[in-house]
Amino acid sequence: MDHGDIWNTEAADTYDTPGTGMFDPVLLAQTADRLETLAAGGAMLEFAIGTGRIAIPLMERGVPVSGVEMSPAMVAVLRRKVDATALPVVLGDMTSATVPGRFSLVALVFNGISNVLTQDAQIACFENAARHLSPGGRFVVELWVPELRRLPPGTGAAVFAAEPGYIGLDTIDVLGQIVVSHHFRFGDGREAQLFRSPHRYVWPAELDLMARLAGFTLESRHADWIGSAFTAESTAHVSVYRLAG
Repeated sequence: MDHGDIWNTEAADTYDTPGTGMFDPVLLAQTADRLETLAAGGAMLEFAIGTGRIAIPLMERGVPVSGVEMSPAMVAVLRRKVDATALPVVLGDMTSATVPGRFSLVALVFNGISNVLTQDAQIACFENAARHLSPGGRFVVELWVPELRRLPPGTGAAVFAAEPGYIGLDTIDVLGQIVVSHHFRFGDGREAQLFRSPHRYVWPAELDLMARLAGFTLESRHADWIGSAFTAESTAHVSVYRLAG
């Protein structure tokens, strides 16, 4: 599966879920609050900017935002909301794309780094973030914690959601650290829709080592955007890395 094929027009047109899920207004406000604070009055670059879920609320707060996005279809949806003058986006791979200017914050949210499917390429994300930051700038990564305890011994898949009209399951390659998420949506009949996406999961300690290789140090790690403590039971984390000044 190629991410360029996965995030096509159909996926982009159905990506936004206003008011629910990752578009819940409380979650959006919490995320924007934290990112605005981390930007510290400077400009932000968002890797995998998508349809502008986070970038547009920050732009409306007065934070200068630029983006990188590999999917033309996602950028097309973003352009229905805001023009390129107000929110410039470079179409390309976040491991290597270059955006003019220097930034105080680079953000890669909602598990975006897991869309990069090799360790070397994930390290390249950190290196590219460092190239775009001013000295002392920050790189913030939001990522889920691999939930391998849900995987029974000898089983290659685990159900992560079972709701009316929806089943979600992950197939997991524990050697290659690859998860393929399968999203099944169905009605009362026999027909169903399937959306699949591959991810490389990363343990927090591995992420920290990637950061060190690119010249960052870990500044903070919390379980969410409002600063809850990160514990052994946390299912996600928001990690803030600081570039040497």
